[in-house]
Amino acid sequence: DGEVHINELKNGSVEMFWNPTSEVRRQRLKRHIVLFEEQTDFESERLWQHVTSAINKGDQHKATQEKFVLEEEQRNAARERRENGTEWKPLLFQHDATTNEWRYKYEDLRPWDPLNDIAQFEKNGILQTMERHLSTRMSNHKTTCINNQITRHKRSAEDCRRRKTSDQPSNHSQNTESSCSTPESVQELSDDDGKYLGFESLCAQCGKEMNHLKEIHSAVLSLQRAQQDIHR
Repeated sequence: DGEVHINELKNGSVEMFWNPTSEVRRQRLKRHIVLFEEQTDFESERLWQHVTSAINKGDQHKATQEKFVLEEEQRNAARERRENGTEWKPLLFQHDATTNEWRYKYEDLRPWDPLNDIAQFEKNGILQTMERHLSTRMSNHKTTCINNQITRHKRSAEDCRRRKTSDQPSNHSQNTESSCSTPESVQELSDDDGKYLGFESLCAQCGKEMNHLKEIHSAVLSLQRAQQDIHR
């Protein structure tokens, strides 16, 4: 968010290439990081702290020494794993044999959709996107499940009425109404009406979607608390 100049070496002229306005500076994304004392030993800021300090002080020799110490520790650790027959299993990356590269397991390469995507956040190293249509999709799916149950229920009631009509004389139809236990009509169902129809849960996907929503809600609350701590 600072000025960028182009220096012409031939004639020594300097040209302004980029000068952000105050509006651009205000719109800059805020940088949020985990507090240093809360970082684990292998997080970048803590792991490279001595190298970074030497670079900031302009001490290239010290920075090179500290970098060598880190690399030597990594080589020793890899050597010990080979000797002990211990397999290294990364938590967040997997090896792509086709490209011979390591790739992030939870990468999301789809374009950002401002009409649907609310926020993207990281929880325990896993990148997640909070979507606007998730709750709507779950609601629509739940409604579909209920409608399917209602359709089957009405069909069962009609079959029952047809059986009564064919098996009993017309003048006894009212007396035989209780011979079928299925109600003839079903009003709009509430969340608890599944028990009335004899099914406790609509389907596995509804429960899965609900749990997913709860996890996202919990993650967002955790993120908000972390942001508030950082601001304080």
